[in-house]
Amino acid sequence: MNADHRKAMEIALTLLDYADDVTASDVEQAVDKAMLAVGQANVDIGELRRDVESRCNVWLPTEQVLNGKEDHVPWLDAARDEIEWNFWDRYRRYLGRKGWAPAQIRSINQVTDRILDSFEKPDRPGRWDRRGMVVGQVQSGKTANYTGVICKAADAGYRLIVVLAGLHNSLRSQTQHRLDMEFLGFDTRSNRSYDQTNAKVGVGQMRGKFLHVHSLTSSDEKGDFQMKVAKQVWHAGGGDPVILVVKKNASVLRNLHLWATRLNQELDPETGQQTVRDVPLLVIDDEADNASVNTKARPTDENGQPVDDYDPTKINGLIRRLLRTFEKSAYLAYTATPFANIFIDADEKTETYGEDLFPRSFIINLRPPSNYVGVNAVFGLDGDVNSGIEGQAGLPIIGTFDDHEMWLPNKHKKDTVPGRLPASLLTAINAFLLATAARRVRGHEDHNSMLVHVSRFTDIQALVRRTLHEHLDLMRQRVWHGDPASPDSPLPALESLWRTDFVPTTEALLRNPDLTSEVGVVVDWAQIRDALPGVLDDVELRMLNGKSEDALTYSEAERPLTLIAIGGDKLSRGLTLEGLTVSYYLRASKMYDTLMQMGRWFGYRPGYLDLCRLYTTDELAGWYRDIALANEELLREFEYMAVLGKTPQEYGLRVRAHPDGLMITATTKMRNGTDVDITFSQTISESITFETDEQVLRHNLAVTECLVSAMGTPANRKGVLGTVRWDNVPAPDVLEFLDEYQASNVATKAQPRALAEYIRTLLTTREPELTTWTVGLVSVSGSDQKPHKIRDFEVGLVQRALYLPKERASAGPEYKGGLRAGNDRYVIRRLVSPSDEKLDLSEDECREALEMTKRAWKFDPKTRKTAPSAPGGLSIRDVRPPSRGLLLLYPLRPDTWMHPDLPPVGFALSFPRSRTAKTIKYRVTNLWWDQEFGSQDSDEEQP
Repeated sequence: MNADHRKAMEIALTLLDYADDVTASDVEQAVDKAMLAVGQANVDIGELRRDVESRCNVWLPTEQVLNGKEDHVPWLDAARDEIEWNFWDRYRRYLGRKGWAPAQIRSINQVTDRILDSFEKPDRPGRWDRRGMVVGQVQSGKTANYTGVICKAADAGYRLIVVLAGLHNSLRSQTQHRLDMEFLGFDTRSNRSYDQTNAKVGVGQMRGKFLHVHSLTSSDEKGDFQMKVAKQVWHAGGGDPVILVVKKNASVLRNLHLWATRLNQELDPETGQQTVRDVPLLVIDDEADNASVNTKARPTDENGQPVDDYDPTKINGLIRRLLRTFEKSAYLAYTATPFANIFIDADEKTETYGEDLFPRSFIINLRPPSNYVGVNAVFGLDGDVNSGIEGQAGLPIIGTFDDHEMWLPNKHKKDTVPGRLPASLLTAINAFLLATAARRVRGHEDHNSMLVHVSRFTDIQALVRRTLHEHLDLMRQRVWHGDPASPDSPLPALESLWRTDFVPTTEALLRNPDLTSEVGVVVDWAQIRDALPGVLDDVELRMLNGKSEDALTYSEAERPLTLIAIGGDKLSRGLTLEGLTVSYYLRASKMYDTLMQMGRWFGYRPGYLDLCRLYTTDELAGWYRDIALANEELLREFEYMAVLGKTPQEYGLRVRAHPDGLMITATTKMRNGTDVDITFSQTISESITFETDEQVLRHNLAVTECLVSAMGTPANRKGVLGTVRWDNVPAPDVLEFLDEYQASNVATKAQPRALAEYIRTLLTTREPELTTWTVGLVSVSGSDQKPHKIRDFEVGLVQRALYLPKERASAGPEYKGGLRAGNDRYVIRRLVSPSDEKLDLSEDECREALEMTKRAWKFDPKTRKTAPSAPGGLSIRDVRPPSRGLLLLYPLRPDTWMHPDLPPVGFALSFPRSRTAKTIKYRVTNLWWDQEFGSQDSDEEQP
């Protein structure tokens, strides 16, 4: 995009800024006026019209909010006209200049208003302390959001703003540079307090008066907080806002606290501690799940009771002490992986540090706009009808490989010497060169980056860099001086990759109407070939880790960079690789937060989505799909609780005790095993893994027949092979079945002993729950059915395909030919059909559940394309009274390799929402942890 095109688009979008529904005619008129303004020089009017239309077609979902029950009065509407919105107005105009769609600017205005209104008014008398959290997707625009919050907070009167920006200098520097551009308006490397000598940057170059604001830190790599600088720049009596962008480093935060305690400090008679009065403080905690959470267990005294005062982890304790020091404070956490923060104990409080960082005041969930490319879009989403989640195909931009083990094994040590570069990495390098060439041909005058993330060890990263440097040098020589027809020439491989991969991918994505604005035109090979020598000349290799002197200096570059970044942990958190097109990713982890944060390839790719590629293993791609579904389910839970008006504390209790929460929340390997509290309230547990041993199959059939006999006469059956239903079955009959049933020892989410313990716990509460049950013996009809008799009832066996979790597909005849009954397990994807779960509902209950499902859908309809016509699982379990549970029994048709006359019996328990939310202890051991998540891939943290 050349300068004239960019200027014309800025003008057109500004003209459309306040239009609610932009029509094609509106776009045409705005484009015509913009063309006149720039003199029609060097601008393709058709391309400009398409770009403006694509920006205006961006759809933004409504944010969802959980509010705490505190002494807080919304204040912004009443105070709006009193406030001069200078910082915000300047930032809003700057976003338009950057090419933001009008709808996006209106959305960020609305969301940041809501956040600011959730703080206290800065001049509210007395002591107050607000704690909130904003949840957004990885690389989805969280920094832009909190920059908007900072601008409005400064306008409203928050005088001291502290941004906690990651663990590394590089991320802190990058964040400071962004705020120099978008809040301060001057380059802090020359002077941290604005005067006429400062170079104006970003918003500082916008028309209008220059706004006075000071920074106690700079965008230099070594520009973190220093006490002597702070004393020179600012004193508490000044009226201008002051910002600090600091690392989450104990020594930096300790000095910050020491400095802060000297501002207007007085002895608070209530707490007996030094307090800073009349300086409203706003703390923005970026990547708040990283280092800010207290991971130290609360110690107990000799009687086993938790002690009142103890030292938490250093960073957590210092953040809490800083907040406690100020009479008026607001803490706002930002994260894409919020579940570690949700697991903070909302009641945790000590004398020295005050309360913990649980977001008790509010949680806001920001669904990304329609042009965001996230985990669901990249990897696809497995549909889950029970949860109302529609399946979604992934983008055809993933290349999987298994040739890396000889080069660099998944489990390697820091002294491992990588072998010869694998073909997959050479292909990834070629893909990056092609993608960069194509962007240049399309007129994209922007940075281009590639990520190589294969090890956390810096010595190995250095060896990889050296080998890649040699490979690229050889490519340059052969492209510039070699014979294109020679067997050594890289051009034939590049041409083949372009024609067989890139061209078909571009054509396929152009056929998808939802993606056309993110995809460019098909480029001819001859144009790519002509651009490749220049691309090869420009490629730089940079190693980004704690030992390297390399840095991501996009802002200092005189022209767009073409960069291959090699790194590990430093690339995993917050650091933005501009124009990221190709990623080569090996780091194996099954932890939710680790995988999500390592996904630097998520974000926005306007006009070049079709050129992006991710090269990784089948296993990692499968883990991402698992996480996508788990993440979507918990976000739906959030939406559902927002509709019901629940609080952050109630959501925290819900997620902390969710049976799937173990995968979501753990951040380190549990070495000695631990007890966790879980509840099955408003969940469904179903068996999907079955042993095929003859003795186990006979035993479970006998246990099922015993239950059928005990329950007596069922309700009237619908059809000869209809499902058999018993109502008002006493809980002891269900418990006996669970006590006797033999489950596979790897069926971690449907262990009958844990389920039985939960039921017994609720039976002993003051108002007993789960006292009666509806039991369904599921039966299906069909012309190919050979009925199986269970006691006096003939049932049609339910068919479920053998599922291969790693391949994420059903097994074929060839695979089944190698399986043996008694040796191999029978695994299915889902046991329960969605309609089965409403077996026990009355017509009124069914109608109520459907209405609840529709209300939740209306909250965010575009995430599900059609309105629901059947009640969702959460709503079904909500309308079911707490006294009644549902047990479904599924006699399954044996697969071809199994005992033909011994159907496995699967079971599912659907629990209503409990009044008490009682939990049970669930023991998690090392063995279970390794089976579920695998052992960690290395023995040392990257420095």
